[in-house]
Amino acid sequence: MAKKILFIDDSALMRRMLCDIINSDSRFHVEATARDGLEALEILRTNKFDGIVTDINMPRMNGLDFLRELDKLKRDERVMVLSSATAEGAKVTMEALELGAVDFIQKPQGTFVMNNKEFLQAFFDTLEAVVYSNRAARPARRTAAAPVQPVIKPDPVKIGRVSGGSKIVAIASSTGGPKALQQVIPRLPANIDAPIVLVQHMPVGFTKSLADRLNAVSEVTVTEAVEGEFLEKGHVYIARAGMHMKCEERHGRTRIVYSDEPNREGVKPCANYMYESLMDTNWQTVVCVVLTGMGKDGTEGIKRLNERKDTFIIAEDAKDCVVNGMPGSIVATGLVNQVSGLDHIATEILTKVGVR
Repeated sequence: MAKKILFIDDSALMRRMLCDIINSDSRFHVEATARDGLEALEILRTNKFDGIVTDINMPRMNGLDFLRELDKLKRDERVMVLSSATAEGAKVTMEALELGAVDFIQKPQGTFVMNNKEFLQAFFDTLEAVVYSNRAARPARRTAAAPVQPVIKPDPVKIGRVSGGSKIVAIASSTGGPKALQQVIPRLPANIDAPIVLVQHMPVGFTKSLADRLNAVSEVTVTEAVEGEFLEKGHVYIARAGMHMKCEERHGRTRIVYSDEPNREGVKPCANYMYESLMDTNWQTVVCVVLTGMGKDGTEGIKRLNERKDTFIIAEDAKDCVVNGMPGSIVATGLVNQVSGLDHIATEILTKVGVR
């Protein structure tokens, strides 16, 4: 049976165009449309849906306020957001994810998307991930009335120094990743004895906003990685969307390099490239962390890396994953050393790499 979708957008053209796109796939059907959040809430009074696709910028009630009201109603519908490609749009989209949206896709410009295979593939991949996401593991919504809970960090004194040579942490995440990362990165202390490289699947223009939001709530420094910069301990380097991030040795130090090779695993950046590039670096141990996400990105790269390096592989527990594709794929290899819930992953990382 087709999944029932509620579509919300103030543009009649966008409603018609994207509803036609959704209805072209037998897995989904738009059961109702609304012009803004208020009209959508009225529809929800007497109807239930499997998923909601909503714009953010709308009159009367915008997408963020709609998400806040949706939380008050304790609704089960999973939400996909239509985001603008502007810098402000990226910031607002990050807030929408914090408020409970499962994932987002950039709002199309013009009617050419009807024949744009790349857009259609991305649209349906995202919609599928959202609608079929793990209901129990859906990110908890943060409402205006509910204060942000303080992050409980591992005790660095109890962790202490860890012997065994130089270490680096490499993280891969996708759908549900921005919220999952907020349960991991802020728990890492500034004096962690390793740098962290991170691939999060996102459209071009969104990774800087993710880095900025994580940096604001973390002790470690979090930035969008810059071409040519050398890795430093206590620093998280997020791959810039639209390019593949690799690590390269130069004069005895590891630096960031980008490549514009074709998509791999259907994504760019691809975590496989990041993991494989670590094979030829001087790091003795690589702590690989695979978080929620659709597909299997990271698996081949970690398998190859494991043949050349001492690896310690951590996978997010399926019950915590919004989508268990990437963690499930690496678990299936039998290489995983630790399966952990989100609340414990930072501790597992620190237990392996220690503090300075």
